[in-house]
Amino acid sequence: MANVNITFNGKEFLLSCDDGQEDHLIELSEHLNNRFAGLKSQLGSIGENKLLLITSIKIMDEYFETKKKIEDKKKELNDLSNKFKELRSLVYNYRDDKEKEIDILKTNQETFKETIEKNKEDYEKIIEEAAEKIETFIQKASSDNQIQ
Repeated sequence: MANVNITFNGKEFLLSCDDGQEDHLIELSEHLNNRFAGLKSQLGSIGENKLLLITSIKIMDEYFETKKKIEDKKKELNDLSNKFKELRSLVYNYRDDKEKEIDILKTNQETFKETIEKNKEDYEKIIEEAAEKIETFIQKASSDNQIQ
C-alpha cells in the first residue's frame, strides 16, 4: 500500500491506495476539491458537511447520467448489431435464392439444348426421308418416262 498526501478544502490528508495508483488518487482528489471549491464560491458558507453532501450528489448525478448514456449506447449498439445480423441473414438468403435460380436456369438450359439437339436430329431425319422420297419419285418418274 502506498500513502499519498492530498489537500482538500485547504486541509492536508494522508490517504492510502494500492501501489501504482498514487497519481490517480491525486487526480481524483484534485477534481473533488475543484468541484467543492466551485460550489463553495457559488453557494457561500453553508457548512462544510452540507457542501460535501451537495458536491457528492452532483458527482453521483454525473456518474448516473454517464452510466445511463453508456447503457443507452450499449442498447443502440446491440440493436445495430441485431440489424446487421438480420441484414447478413437477408444477404445470405438472397445469395442462396439466386444460386437456386441459377441452378434452375442451368437445368433449363441443358434441357433446352437437349430439345434442340433432338429436334435437329428429327429435322435431319425428316429432310433425309423427304430427300429419299423425292429421289425415289424422280427415279420412278424417270423410269416411267423411259418406258413410254
